[in-house]
Amino acid sequence: QVQLVESGGGLVQAGGSLRLSCAASGRTFRSYAMGWFRQAQGKEREFVAAVSWSGGNTYYADAVKGRFTISRHNTKNTVYLQMNSLKPEDTAVYYCAADVDAGPIAVVTTTPEYDYWGQGTQVTVSS
Repeated sequence: QVQLVESGGGLVQAGGSLRLSCAASGRTFRSYAMGWFRQAQGKEREFVAAVSWSGGNTYYADAVKGRFTISRHNTKNTVYLQMNSLKPEDTAVYYCAADVDAGPIAVVTTTPEYDYWGQGTQVTVSS
């Protein structure tokens, strides 16, 4: 069983920055592919960013490319999402997810592939 706990959400003005963290349980975190998703009110959950368990490969949704950065610290069992130049349309609940079956260089972008999810953290960007 893997538990994921997100933190770092909050209220920020447009143009500002936030860094989300996701702390994972489990001794084999270094072998999990990790991802961030978000869900705005009344909308479906959408992919934001993903990182391979080796950390060498990342992938971003077009909407956040160039503004968000995903990274991981395997000895701390933590994955991060640095969000810069935030826009009101980035307002959503952000979830991290773990895929325990992915290969070392795989980046996973679809929700069915992920095995575990956190409870989410709210990010609100005011205009």
